[in-house]
Amino acid sequence: MAVPGIDVPGLGCGLAILRGRRLLLYHRTRPPEAGHWNIVGGKIDHMERAVDSARREACEETGLSIGAVDFLCLSEQILAEENQHWLSLIYVTEDISGEPRVMEPDRLPEFGWFALDALPSPLSRFAADAVRALSAR
Repeated sequence: MAVPGIDVPGLGCGLAILRGRRLLLYHRTRPPEAGHWNIVGGKIDHMERAVDSARREACEETGLSIGAVDFLCLSEQILAEENQHWLSLIYVTEDISGEPRVMEPDRLPEFGWFALDALPSPLSRFAADAVRALSAR
């Protein structure tokens, strides 16, 4: 629990969803990093396992059914200009069913599958960390 008056980092999760060597990215309209392309993810709820949170967020944001996931990396984003500090556990999967859709048009109005060597710009720091980890695999 946060102590009133003391800022602490947020705890988040993300899921890099792959089809072959193509990564699913959504374009953000809200902070943090509004206007950037990002993997799906969000806040981890109290008493929710991070891996379950990554699946839940991915399903809510894409409409996909998510199967097995593996841990990919830890990402720390310090966005001083937005007064945001996040620690995020990032997972990866190719085990999906369905087709992605725009589920939250006010937050994530467009998406695409992008080759890892032809990514859109700007890429969020969160997504950039995932891409670096994917490239190192």
